[in-house]
Amino acid sequence: MTTLLPWNFFITADDYWMYKFRDVNSSVTVTMLGNSSDVISRTPLQKSFTAYLSVASNVPSTIFLILNSAFAHKISIHSRMLGSFVVILCLFVITTVFVHVDTDAYQYDFFYVTMAIVIVLNMASAVLTGGLFGMLGKFSTAYISAASSGQSLGGVFAALAEILSLWLGASPQLSAFVYFMVANVFLVLSIVCYLVLIRAVFFKYHMEPKPQLSVQYEPGCLPSEEINLNSLSYKRVLSKVWIYGLAVWMAFLVSLSFYPAITVLVESKNKGHGNIWNDKYFVPVVAYLIFSIFDYLGRVLAGWLLLPKQNARALLLMSAARVIFVPLLLYCNAQPRQHLPVLIHEDAIYILIVVLFGFTNGYLVNITMMSAPKACEHHEQEMAAMIMSAFLGVGLSCGALLSMAIVSLI
Repeated sequence: MTTLLPWNFFITADDYWMYKFRDVNSSVTVTMLGNSSDVISRTPLQKSFTAYLSVASNVPSTIFLILNSAFAHKISIHSRMLGSFVVILCLFVITTVFVHVDTDAYQYDFFYVTMAIVIVLNMASAVLTGGLFGMLGKFSTAYISAASSGQSLGGVFAALAEILSLWLGASPQLSAFVYFMVANVFLVLSIVCYLVLIRAVFFKYHMEPKPQLSVQYEPGCLPSEEINLNSLSYKRVLSKVWIYGLAVWMAFLVSLSFYPAITVLVESKNKGHGNIWNDKYFVPVVAYLIFSIFDYLGRVLAGWLLLPKQNARALLLMSAARVIFVPLLLYCNAQPRQHLPVLIHEDAIYILIVVLFGFTNGYLVNITMMSAPKACEHHEQEMAAMIMSAFLGVGLSCGALLSMAIVSLI
């Protein structure tokens, strides 16, 4: 959960960032309404913040996921995990402190500091995620499934926190402070749990190099793991998992092209009639909570069924088939729109689309991430899992960049 929970809270605090970058000389700038802002006038920083946030998060994350998959085996797994944990925690402590610091007089300085924090945060998160899945590649698929499901639970947890803050009517500053403090607590708990974990006999057994047995050998002269480690080839491992990587890239390309950029724009057809569900809760519940819940359920089901098992081409075909969601979501009631008409007006149909969208994402991502390391030998599994994390990161970045074009398309 911790690999994505802090970042989920970071982007959930949108109202807080709009408050920080408001026009301090105007008595009325933005009226906060739930997850979104009823904009009367936006400052240049308010207009550009989300776009800069997307670039500052996705670009360094993708670069470091790729670098991590290629060179991380030269650094100890424990150094990577603990180092990234500590860096992320320090950055979130700094971000939490800034909530109660008056930055009105130097908004641009605060903007630059925030972007620097986001860049380093995502570098460390990429190392943490790559290390986690690299480590899990040496365990059975049940553990990879559990970790993948935990990432999805981070989204559910953040969505519930946002809905709770709406219900309580908390101010943007108070909501952000709670978000960041919860992230800090989870980070500390995760560090403690990891320190306990690495001392467990079960963990040490799976992480230790395993000798590769051969059919023909001299008695007492089993092949050593050292030979296999010396022959560890990035290109050879990549040749075994690239189809799986393409499948997870395709899954996230489709998902991130529409979630959350398009889904947060889809409004209830009854918005503006005074119903609190339609006006206040529809977007956070449907766009965030329902998607995250069914993404989680898809990942859980994948851990039980494991179908299709070790069939890379079938997984790639299934991921490609999700392009059916492109026209379905484009023609929902996303507002404002200038080009495409609204063809799907009913809230119930849109909710069903989101349910299937989230469920298929979770199922395919989990199946793919579990299958890829098992297509390799034991000493290659850590690198295979890190390569898959790199494909995942590239899919996230490509989807985020494509979402900007899709928003302008509607």
